Amino acid sequence: MRNQAKHFFTRGWCRFVYDPILFDWVSASLASARATLQDPQQSKWMRYQQTWFAGVNSLPNDAQGGIADSGPLQGEAFDFIAAELKLENFDWDRAQVSVCYPGYPQPMTGETAGKARYRRERDAAHVDGLLPEGPERRRHLREGHGFILGIPMVEFDAGASPFVIWEGSHEIMRDAFALRFAGLPVEQWGEQDITEVYHAAREQVFATCKRVEIHARPGEAFLAHRLVLHGMAPWREDAVAGTDGRMICYFRPDTFGPYQWLNNP
Repeated sequence: MRNQAKHFFTRGWCRFVYDPILFDWVSASLASARATLQDPQQSKWMRYQQTWFAGVNSLPNDAQGGIADSGPLQGEAFDFIAAELKLENFDWDRAQVSVCYPGYPQPMTGETAGKARYRRERDAAHVDGLLPEGPERRRHLREGHGFILGIPMVEFDAGASPFVIWEGSHEIMRDAFALRFAGLPVEQWGEQDITEVYHAAREQVFATCKRVEIHARPGEAFLAHRLVLHGMAPWREDAVAGTDGRMICYFRPDTFGPYQWLNNP
């Protein structure tokens, strides 16, 4: 766990090898994850000409991460979160069921050429919790996620729209936001327009940080730092997946206030 912690805090992510406890959770939860794609109330999440089901908070798991007869989320990844991130006894959010299909991303109606190009060429890279608001889509800090945990639900190739991170980008983001919020009461941070600072930090990341594609299989998992710049790569032409596509459940529980979000390790 020591090496994983060093990797996580230095590079902004780490990967966990096959864990039979987690595999049992995947096996018990898969039917419910599949059912979200057939739920009419979740149809709003199908995008980019049917090539991505975003599925935000669509898995009906409980506050311990359990669903159906899966039991609570347990295993090595969760021991790491408790020991290294000092996060215990929190409520798990409802997981995002993110499903990609061959051809992702196709142009979306109403999307600007610049947004489509950013998705293709920069993997739609972003930091979670910085929400676009208003007609100008100005960014504000609104959510204090503790981490991003990815749990593959099915088998798929490494080229099937993998999760992408820029190693070390969490510290560039931390420095940029620390400077932007310096001297301001923490209760005012969410009202600050941080769009320009955020965009400038992204460009610094693209110029200086290594882009890494992360692939894992059912029973494995990966953990990304809450401040890391990350995204999802286009589906490579030679990539293969089953009828479920590339299905990953993501957990991003809101465990921090703004100060902890910025300053905790």
